[in-house]
Amino acid sequence: MTIELGLMLAGMLMIGFLAQWLAWRVRLPAILFLLLAGIILGPATGVLNPDKLLGDLLFPIVSLAVALILFEGSLTLRFNELRGIGNAVRGLVSYGAIAALLLLALVAHVVAGLSWPIALLFGALACVTGPTVIAPMLRTLRPNARIANTLRWEGIVIDPLGALFAVLIYEAIVSQREGHTLGIFVATILCGAVIGGLAAMAIGFLLRRQMIPEYLQNYAVLATVPLAFSVSNALTHESGLLAVTIMGIALGNMRNVHMDDILDFKESLTTVLVSLLFILLAARLHWPLPDGMLGAGIAVFVIAQLLVRPLTVALSSMGSSLNWRERALIGWVAPRGIVAASVSALFALRLDALGVAGADALVPLVFTLIIGTVVLQSATARPLALWLKVAEPEPRGVLIFGSDYVARAIGAALKDAGFRVVLADDDWDGIRQARMDGLSTFFGNPASPHAERHLDLVGVGRLLAMSTNRERNSLACVHYRQEFGRDKVYRLRNLTPQESTERAAFSGGLLSPPLFDENMTHGRFGEMLSSGWRVKSTRLTTTFDWPHFIEQYGSDTVLMFGVEEKGVLRVASSKRELEPRPGWTVIALVPPAGV
Repeated sequence: MTIELGLMLAGMLMIGFLAQWLAWRVRLPAILFLLLAGIILGPATGVLNPDKLLGDLLFPIVSLAVALILFEGSLTLRFNELRGIGNAVRGLVSYGAIAALLLLALVAHVVAGLSWPIALLFGALACVTGPTVIAPMLRTLRPNARIANTLRWEGIVIDPLGALFAVLIYEAIVSQREGHTLGIFVATILCGAVIGGLAAMAIGFLLRRQMIPEYLQNYAVLATVPLAFSVSNALTHESGLLAVTIMGIALGNMRNVHMDDILDFKESLTTVLVSLLFILLAARLHWPLPDGMLGAGIAVFVIAQLLVRPLTVALSSMGSSLNWRERALIGWVAPRGIVAASVSALFALRLDALGVAGADALVPLVFTLIIGTVVLQSATARPLALWLKVAEPEPRGVLIFGSDYVARAIGAALKDAGFRVVLADDDWDGIRQARMDGLSTFFGNPASPHAERHLDLVGVGRLLAMSTNRERNSLACVHYRQEFGRDKVYRLRNLTPQESTERAAFSGGLLSPPLFDENMTHGRFGEMLSSGWRVKSTRLTTTFDWPHFIEQYGSDTVLMFGVEEKGVLRVASSKRELEPRPGWTVIALVPPAGV
């Protein structure tokens, strides 16, 4: 049994990785492939039986995994970011979310025959989208910036808020089922809120005063989350999920507490937990489904897609600057994700154990909605955006990895040439200076899971890796090859070819074309800027062509970029020499006058 359990868990880890990798390759939400893998392993073939495999450990494992997922999601809700999200997003995550909850509950009650308490719980779970499903879809959808920002911020904000709605409704159902009074229900809510708040304050106090060494900070938070969950449950039954949700929101909004490294660790851990959890949960589906449940699930999905979402978007966007075309696309795109799947399965386990009627229908309805929205919207959203004429044209923008003097100078030149430029780095001083220079920035590693959720790549189609860390430059190039294409990823050398010894060099498969010329390095570029060289942009004509430019500024001039008359950016590289033509705008590094 030990060998069988170990082999099965190892196999699930590998299958989870393959599902995540496949999702990355085809740019679809990973949840789709994880659920399909679980269905194949469980009800389709009978290879995996989670109840038999884990026995009494199933519920505690699922509970702790969901607690960590909810904590990680709520950790990303920053109140200071809500000021600039716009009227449409505020509507979607407030009265729009409540309207969606009630309408979805009504549909589940009428169509699927769920009791009102279970229908309200379904509505709370089904109104949540989430960044893990929105981000991959936006990469293939490529809508205009207003649509992309609305959908992205809706997912970020409603993810923890929807979980909080669901937890509160679940607490009410359990209290009513177990004969608890209103006072006990309120006590349950207060206990979860207090335990979560105290846990956040304790961790925040220790982190703020550097009382935990950096290498133990992730461990400390990881140990505190299940402890807060378990202690809260022990004090007041079923209050643990609320405790970890409140803990994440409180910790994420504390001042002077640096959470980025912890968030990166939590996101990596969540990827593993989600992979295992969704395979397990999908494998528990019973086939055939209860009588009429498949048809009811499809009907609920169709009504949610064609009626509920458009109505809530129309209501939420009243008075906003969105036009009807943009509202139409936003009303079509609302894939459901991690919170809906994980929390519904956990609640179904608990409610089924309590004998609540209709609990067995919760998971099939939610999973049908998830699969339906992801598949349909992934296949149709891009053609619909093109038909509505709200799709972003061919991405012309540039993502620059780095924020020092060199990166800022190149970014400013590209911005002046009319391109969208985003500087990404985890060097706060450089990012702060770039913001003061008027450049768009992202604070963090652009190849991290955090960047996948929060880095706005709308209109961006190239990477220039020019940080001072050559290893991370190479990793960023590998990461964005799939995103932008192999021919749209470049790096600024940190070492000359002569300095790149066999020990220091990377394999050819990791390398991207070096920027500008064979001997240009980050250090050399910075020295040239410091000695008076400057980045010069000039439009060439038939009377002042590229040879005339070289004649005026000298043969040492370094050609960096060329912009064609149609606005197409050409990048100079040792692998691809440019021949600027009349009508182009050239961006070059020229020596100081008199040199």
